[in-house]
Amino acid sequence: MGVRLMVVDDHRLLAEALASALKLRGHRVLAAAAPAAGAAELVITRAPEVCLLGTATPAEPGIFDPVVRIKQERPQVAVLVLGPVPSPRGIAAAFAAGASGYVRHDERIEGVERAIMKARSGEAAVAPQLLQGAFSELLNPAAQPDDEGQRLLQLLTPREVEVLVRVADGEDTRLIAAGMGIAPSTARTHVQRVLMKLGVGSRLEAAALAARTGLLDRAGAVTRGHRAGDLTGCMPSRGAGAGSGRSQP
Repeated sequence: MGVRLMVVDDHRLLAEALASALKLRGHRVLAAAAPAAGAAELVITRAPEVCLLGTATPAEPGIFDPVVRIKQERPQVAVLVLGPVPSPRGIAAAFAAGASGYVRHDERIEGVERAIMKARSGEAAVAPQLLQGAFSELLNPAAQPDDEGQRLLQLLTPREVEVLVRVADGEDTRLIAAGMGIAPSTARTHVQRVLMKLGVGSRLEAAALAARTGLLDRAGAVTRGHRAGDLTGCMPSRGAGAGSGRSQP
């Protein structure tokens, strides 16, 4: 007997193609909706047996919030995550949110159908090779390539890190320049380099990216050390008005 399904994915063509393939195999597909933001509400309203929920970024914080809400409101609905080859963090986050399984986007329709049947029967539905890869990475954590905050931090110089922290604190160019003891034109140059390296178009976007990836926390630690170095080694060079007023011989 067919399964009552929903397919929700940001890529409408992918959602519709998968829904059509599942219909041909005798399943009742209630909807194929594109916006992931409305996924939870749609699933809660329709209450399918199994929901296939697509994501392109399984390791992003909060990406599985819709799964949490679905399981809270409709615990009988089995949620299968559709995504790319996941990191251990991605698989763990999916199951921690309440998902019944994880299926790769490029899985053959037979594999997707097997996962659906397992999920409906209450079994964990994840391909053995995905688990094997996850365990292998956990046992041999080479460079943690999914740590986006660390990757971005390595793109910035210590000065640029301090500029980013000040931007996130809401300082404008004048305050950044005064706080760092540099010219406003130099401060503007630093800000532009930070935006370019982070691949964003505004200070607000830079602050949001830094907070979301954990870069801001890491940058704060780096900046505290950098500012301490400035305080002990560079204060006298800022002029007679700085520090305690003691003169150097």
